[in-house]
Amino acid sequence: MIIEINEQEYQSLNPAAPKLVEFYSKTCGPCKMLSFVLKDISKQKPDFPIYTIDFDENRDLKEQLGVKGFPTMLFFKDGKEVSRLEGLKQKPAIIKAIEALV
Repeated sequence: MIIEINEQEYQSLNPAAPKLVEFYSKTCGPCKMLSFVLKDISKQKPDFPIYTIDFDENRDLKEQLGVKGFPTMLFFKDGKEVSRLEGLKQKPAIIKAIEALV
């Protein structure tokens, strides 16, 4: 499942639950291509939460998490960031990072 959230909603997520958080920009070409990859992954792994956050509208959260560019995918487990992928990545690399969490 892919859910678009903002900074306040991010703060209310269960910190212990494994998750993927993607920062994107509406004007970013690679971000648009990545959205198709993430939609495909969400069909393959419907129980794994994927959250998307607009890079431009959530500047404080972006700075808090150390996100410098977009697209950036952060992978969390037990309340800690365990890996990060920056830029457009292929489906196998993203699946591998997800499978390391569950």
